[in-house]
Amino acid sequence: MEKKINLVCERRIARYREISEKALKLAKKAIAPGKEKEAQEIIKMVECYLSDSKYFQTQGHYVNAFAAINYAHGWLDCGARLGIFNIKNSEENRKVLSF
Repeated sequence: MEKKINLVCERRIARYREISEKALKLAKKAIAPGKEKEAQEIIKMVECYLSDSKYFQTQGHYVNAFAAINYAHGWLDCGARLGIFNIKNSEENRKVLSF
């Protein structure tokens, strides 16, 4: 029987935020030539969602905090898949770029 996780706690939020923050750092260093404008738009959205996540967490809204992290990471994933970020498909990057 598969273990079901139905709890959003501070530890889980911190873990996923850390993953997304690492992915953001990777993306900032890997902007594809000619894609700077698109990359900056994605980076701005990611930073805003991560900031929102921190705000929601301080308000005790853990589900919203977790959702904002997932939106942030989705933007990064999209940028990588569209070639806006030149993310090599190494095992280390794969761990950071995917939850």
